[in-house]
Amino acid sequence: MPIAAVCLCVQGQTPPSQTPPSQTPPPAKDLPIEAKGMTPRSTPTDYPDQGQAGKVTIGAEFQGHTVPTPKGNLTTEDYVTVETGLFGPPGTRIKLSFEDFALRINGKKTVPGVPYGVVLGNVKDPEWAPPEPAKSTAAHSNLTIGDDREQSPKGELGKEPVIPVKPPLEVQRALNQRVQKAALPQGDRALPVAGLVFFWYTGKVQKIHTIELIYTGPAGKGILTLEP
Repeated sequence: MPIAAVCLCVQGQTPPSQTPPSQTPPPAKDLPIEAKGMTPRSTPTDYPDQGQAGKVTIGAEFQGHTVPTPKGNLTTEDYVTVETGLFGPPGTRIKLSFEDFALRINGKKTVPGVPYGVVLGNVKDPEWAPPEPAKSTAAHSNLTIGDDREQSPKGELGKEPVIPVKPPLEVQRALNQRVQKAALPQGDRALPVAGLVFFWYTGKVQKIHTIELIYTGPAGKGILTLEP
């Protein structure tokens, strides 16, 4: 049965193009072994957008620069995520890969899906804050009267220099595990199965007017029109 929110291109589908060299995402570092996946929603219609690829129904929701996980939302500035769920008749299995998905934003060239390991170094927890630095007056004990810009340990005009603080190793490891558990599993899988697919996009979500999720894989071919 056709679904209104999807434009299928079963015949003559153009394969997703490669990301332009100037927009090539950085390589993955310390890529964990396997993605775990999310709990599929009850039915494909529980996702805002649905489409058909052969006997497989795909449900999807565009999440922007948010990385939803069971323990709360994370964020990423350089990537966008699409939560996907794949459903089929009882006993259906399918070989999954992030390479089966591509994203077309505002009618421009398609951007291929990337492995979640590439995203790890760009993920942040909006609720995490660095600990307050210990206050000390020792740096002021040897000051002499003069130009504040030369004598003050705070730097020019008496302002503290802004030094970005990275999360501790254990915090970053926990974030990586949360992304790993939410990413779409790879390889031969029984349906239903669900998870996040990541795409390189550094622009503002507010400037997105049209989004198409393109699937070209073992189940068939199709295009889902997503809600920005």
